[in-house]
Parts: sequence; structure tokens; C-alpha cells
Amino acid sequence: MIYCSGPKVPFNKPFIAGNELSYIWQAVIKNGQTSGGGVFTQKCQSWLVKTLESDAAFLTHSCTAALEMSAILCDLHPGDEVIMPSFTFVSTANAFALRGATPVFVDIRADTLNINESLIQAAITSKTRAIVPVHYGGVACAMDEILQIALDYGLFVIEDAAQALLSTYKGKYLGTLGHIGCLSFHETKNVISGEGGAILLNKTLEEDLASRAQIVWQKGTNRTAFFQGATDKYTWLQLGSSFLPSEIAAAFLLAQFEFAHEIMEKRRRLVDLYSRMLKPLEDFGFIRLPKNLGKGLNSNGHLFYVLTSGLNERSRLIDFLARRGIVAVFHYVPLHSSPAGRKYGRTSGFLAVTDDISARLLRLPLYYEMEPEDVELVAQAIKKFYRN
Repeated sequence: MIYCSGPKVPFNKPFIAGNELSYIWQAVIKNGQTSGGGVFTQKCQSWLVKTLESDAAFLTHSCTAALEMSAILCDLHPGDEVIMPSFTFVSTANAFALRGATPVFVDIRADTLNINESLIQAAITSKTRAIVPVHYGGVACAMDEILQIALDYGLFVIEDAAQALLSTYKGKYLGTLGHIGCLSFHETKNVISGEGGAILLNKTLEEDLASRAQIVWQKGTNRTAFFQGATDKYTWLQLGSSFLPSEIAAAFLLAQFEFAHEIMEKRRRLVDLYSRMLKPLEDFGFIRLPKNLGKGLNSNGHLFYVLTSGLNERSRLIDFLARRGIVAVFHYVPLHSSPAGRKYGRTSGFLAVTDDISARLLRLPLYYEMEPEDVELVAQAIKKFYRN
């Protein structure tokens, strides 16, 4: 087999949107601060609160860190249980397993690939403390039903919105509907800072999560209150960790925020083009495309996938595309079937849809600097594969 020395169409490509390099210069030279918590960190947090209409936001060095913060804020202990899909990234489960809690894996829906809300209630036990809906590909879970279940049983809702910045559900931004939302700015996401994330806090009837998050975010100390003159002692108050990103990452991120809506709109156009060009293959029964998800849902164009007939066909299609300089990848190995998933978690019911989808799903290239002709190149190659 002869492979191209460099891909014509990479799977992902980091990019500069506007003032990233200028803002980094300002952080280092003008402001003289590269550690976290400076001017650019504060501006990014203000952007998130104002744009998403969240009660509070704290930048973190990753979405993994945001999820770990949420586990501390929910005061999880060994023996507690947290309900989540198995079709997700390992961080969703790791964050809670690190606190000794047990991830309880539930099957996904065949249309959205999100947690099947109709199966959540059966997974609840006396040990259940939280539900973690993962908005796969920036498409919203059935949040009305999930929030009602959480209210009925007194559970936390922690939205894993790693892929969902600026996606909405009935006019509200994902990450702001539950008690806590977790975002990612990893270089594979729509808006990037290399590594990075954020935790969004929304007020509850029991307590103000934001005031506790400030302490957890600052390594479990009252550092912020001390420097604001609200207390005369700087001391350790509770468990926390070093969750802040560097000011350099925040400077890069702020420049991306300034173009966030334009970035999302371009990605949506690329997704629409993929859909139009590959629809004939779906009509002939070769592949399945992401479903029309109905009213009230507005995705951010994070990814585009096709569902092949099976694992063997998907492997052959990946190889076929690679030989033409196109990088396409499969997604998650289900957590319930992984060694760590079997060790630290358990399943609720059968996960037939998860097993089926994970063997057939293929993610196609999608990035901000991708042009329509790149989409056409990928689509034509896939059509040629099925013609053969």
C-alpha cells in the first residue's frame, strides 16, 4: 500500500482566528503575568457568564479538570453512584471514579447518540448522587426529561458539554441547564486554547455552588477572599487542586471567543455541505447520516460522522481514505467494555445501541480552515469507495 506523505485533508487543524499572538504578547510583556488568574482569565470568565448567561464561570486547564471540580463540589464519596453514558470520553468517568464513586453506564439513543433518558430512572438506586448527560457532537440531550428526573430524586445534573459551546436547547445554552456545566477548549474543539476548559455554575435551592467553586478552584484556599481584603487570614479551607490555566492560554482563548459565533457558523455550513453531498449514499442504503434533530435544538457544528454497515466496512473505508490523503477516525471504545470501566463502573441494563454504534461510526475531517472543496474531496472519495 502507498500512503501520501502528508494528508491532503487532515482530521483536525489548530488555527489562529485573530488577536491570539498579540494578546499573548500583552500577557507576557505588558502585563507581566503568565501564571493563571490574571486579566485575560477574568475577561474569558466574564465572556462566558455574559454570553452563556451562566451564574458563574471559572477557566480550568482542561474539561477533565472541570469535571473533577464538579465531583468535589458535589461532595462525592466512595460508594456513591453517578449515571452517565458509556459512549463518551474517559474523563467523564475518571473524574468521579477518582472520588471513589461508581460510574453507572446507561445505553444511548440511536438518533442523537446521547444518553437514553428513558433508561435513567431504572438505573437510579439509593446510592445515586448525580446524572451526567453528555451532549455528543454538540447536540443536546433531552434535558427537560433529565432535569425532571433529577428534581424528583434530588440528584445533581452535571452537563458534560465538552463539545457543545454555543449549542442550544430550547433557547438556552448547553452547560447552563443543569447545576454544573463543563466545557472544553482542547485543540480538537471548535474554539481552542491548546489545552483548556471551563466550569459553569448555576445556583441551586440548597447552596450557591459558585462561592464554593471559588475555593476549590484556588486549591481549596480562601486566596481570592484574602487578596480582596474580605479576610485577614490566607488558609486551607477544603479539598481543591490547581485547576487554573496559564494566562498565556487564557490570552489565546479570549481572541478565539471574539470570533466564536463566526467559527460556529462556518462549521455549520461545512456540516450542511457534508449532509447534502452524502445524502445519495444514505438514500441507497450504504450509510446513515446524523438525523434531523427537530425543533428547539441548535448544534454548533462540532463534528460530522457517517455510520457504516459494520466494523469491517468501516476499517476498509478508513484505509481507502487514508490512501487518498484523507484522515478519518472512529470514536469512543465504550467505557463499559474497557478494562477500567469493568473495574470501576457497572452497567444498567443492556447497552446494545452503544455497542452497535461504536463499531460503525466514522468521524470525517472538520476544522475551521476547511474549505468547501475539501468537503467535496472527502465526499467524492467516500462515493468512490461505495461505487467500487
